[in-house]
Amino acid sequence: MDKLPKVALPIIFIAIALIILISKSAVTIKSGEAGVLYKTFAGGVVTDEPPMGEGFHIVAPWNDVFIYEVRQQEVFEKMQVLSSNGLEIKLDASAWFEPKREFLGKLHQEKGTEYIQRVLLPTIRSAARSVVGRYTPEQLYSSKRDAIQAEIYEETKKIVDGQYIQLNEVLVRDVTLPATIKEAIERKLKQEQESLEYEFRLVTAKKEAEKVTIEAQGKADANKILSASLTDKILQDKGIDATLKLAESPNTKVIVVGGGDSGLPLILGNN
Repeated sequence: MDKLPKVALPIIFIAIALIILISKSAVTIKSGEAGVLYKTFAGGVVTDEPPMGEGFHIVAPWNDVFIYEVRQQEVFEKMQVLSSNGLEIKLDASAWFEPKREFLGKLHQEKGTEYIQRVLLPTIRSAARSVVGRYTPEQLYSSKRDAIQAEIYEETKKIVDGQYIQLNEVLVRDVTLPATIKEAIERKLKQEQESLEYEFRLVTAKKEAEKVTIEAQGKADANKILSASLTDKILQDKGIDATLKLAESPNTKVIVVGGGDSGLPLILGNN
């Protein structure tokens, strides 16, 4: 019985050592993540091999694994920038991004796990200041938001592409102008809308007047042509046709042929 503790003690120490060794050597990488291996005695960060994929891995206990999320992520940023005429504009934007998986080792070696704060956000802020500074508050308030969004994206992408970051989209979610400037712009836009409506009414009235004038002119021209074509002979023929139709009427009593000044028949009396 006295020998049992002497035998059990080394076994306990070995078991504890194995538990520590396994816990230090076992690495589980979850879905949407990848690992960068750091070899303490073999050159540091591994950059010439693909990053470690999802699942369970065993590594030497003296090495480390740094885990990165490689799915698309979103980062939000609120900024104060200046317009082209020096007015302060509040910009609320976000970016969709992901680290370039094949360069994850380089990203870790050169930028570290805080690459979002060190690279991405400063680049977005710089691009936003540069782009917004080209536009007036009126343009920012109305029609240029899509253009601003596209330009911020292009300028940010141009920089972060070389920093092992894939930028998928930049979204300008809100543009806030100073209250006095916003009110002035809204008044101006309202006046412009009213002016456009007045011009539309004027154009409509003018077109309607032109239509009436054209119709009247057409009728006058038609009457003029008709008057020029109605000779005495034609009128006599028309009168004779009308008389014959009247003679067929049961109400007609006496017809005197050639009794009129123009030689047209006269109709006297009726039932």
